Amino acid sequence: MTISPAKLSDPAVRAFVTAVNAGDREAFLATLSPDATMSDDGSERDLPQWIDREIFGPNGRMDVQTESNGGHALVANFTNETWGEMRTAWRFTVAGGKISRFETGQA
Repeated sequence: MTISPAKLSDPAVRAFVTAVNAGDREAFLATLSPDATMSDDGSERDLPQWIDREIFGPNGRMDVQTESNGGHALVANFTNETWGEMRTAWRFTVAGGKISRFETGQA
């Protein structure tokens, strides 16, 4: 069963997932702090390059399965046109209403 993005606990994470699923890069970037960082499968990545390659170029989508840690940890089926569907874990650090870091990888 998936959790509707509108029901996610943390407003910043809710906006992040909503922007991903809408394919809205501008709204996505608005969820992040100016110095936001990220990692994928434990490796630091260049955030703008990664989001274009993994999310916005190949029409990425997150179908959230579970949330924990006050909405700062998600397990989602992530789908894009490059890799198909993968079960992924997402961890978010939120400060001042913005995401300052997210980490993702296979769950």
